[in-house]
Amino acid sequence: MEIKISPLDEAAAIRANERWDSVAKPLGSLGLFEDTIIKIAGIQGTENVRLKKRSVIVMCADNGVVREGVSQSDSSVTALCTNEISAGRSNVNVIAETVNAEVIAVDIGVAGKTNARNFKVAEGTKNIAEGASMTREEAERAVNVGTDLMREQKEKGADIVVTGEMGIGNTTTSAAIASVLLGLSPREVTGRGAGLDDAGLERKIEVIERAISINKPDPNDALDVLAKVGGLDIAGMTGLFLGGAEYGIPVVIDGAISAVAALLACRIEPRCKDYILASHVSAEPVGKMLLDAIGVTPLITAGMRLGEGTGALMLLPMLDCALSVYYNAHTFDEINLERYKPL
Repeated sequence: MEIKISPLDEAAAIRANERWDSVAKPLGSLGLFEDTIIKIAGIQGTENVRLKKRSVIVMCADNGVVREGVSQSDSSVTALCTNEISAGRSNVNVIAETVNAEVIAVDIGVAGKTNARNFKVAEGTKNIAEGASMTREEAERAVNVGTDLMREQKEKGADIVVTGEMGIGNTTTSAAIASVLLGLSPREVTGRGAGLDDAGLERKIEVIERAISINKPDPNDALDVLAKVGGLDIAGMTGLFLGGAEYGIPVVIDGAISAVAALLACRIEPRCKDYILASHVSAEPVGKMLLDAIGVTPLITAGMRLGEGTGALMLLPMLDCALSVYYNAHTFDEINLERYKPL
């Protein structure tokens, strides 16, 4: 899988940093928000950072592992929620409307017909507790859906893209991937998802242990891990992160499932990290572990775990606030105040 990634524009990042330092306030006093705007300047190749055209792409797919009883809901809920997102009535839609972002619902592997944009690779995946989730070719096709959508976003002038997902059972597939890539036991990375009791959590951990034992995914081959124990929704998001790096668009991680996709993308092409932003640290046990493995720092710690891209969308108005200072606050020169000196 060949991805062409250009290095960040260091000159633009330096100019953005100088702009921050000209604002009449203590140096670096907006912390990670300053760092994030500087990083976006490097991605966009200009200190005139823009975040006006924004999208959230929600990858929707069913996961065969649901048959193992790892979730409170059955697979029919995936199609139901996918249609609600497509119709503009779900959680992600109301938040997106508030922050002026377009929602793009993508059916990349929902069992049955939906009203979302149809990029279906398969009618859901197979049960990872019995064998491989999908073929390597299917995994590659699903990743390519994500990169193709990022090319489309580039053509439409997108300034920033948020990743989202909808797929009952995907906290199980994401925990399986995380266990393999991070070299940790399933017990260390597995949470209760949408709400499992103690018995349900133990069953979920056992299913992941069995899936890894049966499929023997190669931790040094990200596509092998994705194909054997992953999901089509995760594969599509992996493509979003790869495509963001290829087409020069910042891409925002949402929660733990999105972070798994980001880590897969970075294992496929390490330079992806430069184009990835972390919104919040998920309440799922593996949330912080994944962000640390990628090497990105979240700006929000709020115990969120809703998914669909909701947490990542909440980052956008915070960046808007940072940009309002960046562009509109008075400068040291304007008020004839001596600049602070770096310590």
